[in-house]
Amino acid sequence: MSQTFKYQSGAVLVVSLVMLLLLSIISVAGMQTTTLEEKMTGNQRDRNLAFQAAESAIRAGENFLTQATLPTFNGNNGLYAQNGAPPGADANWASYSTVAYAYDNEQVASAPLYVIQRMRDIESGSSLDAGSYGQSEMYRVTARGVGGTDTAVVVIQTTYRR
Repeated sequence: MSQTFKYQSGAVLVVSLVMLLLLSIISVAGMQTTTLEEKMTGNQRDRNLAFQAAESAIRAGENFLTQATLPTFNGNNGLYAQNGAPPGADANWASYSTVAYAYDNEQVASAPLYVIQRMRDIESGSSLDAGSYGQSEMYRVTARGVGGTDTAVVVIQTTYRR
């Protein structure tokens, strides 16, 4: 019996510890990848919420333009004249006159905003309507939506002909 233990050097212990170390490294790398994918998915969801909120505000602005008579575009209540400068994507929207759209979604951090700018009228005609040309009123609707956090912001624009 004593001769069997005499030739053992503990190689199995060293090999098993190396294997355990390799499995731990693989597990940690897998967890880091999973965590990154979770963050990416959350950010994509926030951006999607922001886009939906901005799209809803755009539609509200376009619906506003379907009224029979429109108020004066003088820079108040989110209505800007032809030479007025509505906010862009990188502007501080808090410093502008905007319309907060009552968006029915508790998942967004704040209500979407929109502004409407009166553009220059254009001549319009139709190839089917010989000789009858009129003026078309043009408007630019700009909306800003926020996702689940204040850092997920989407700004979109549309041009509306009336």
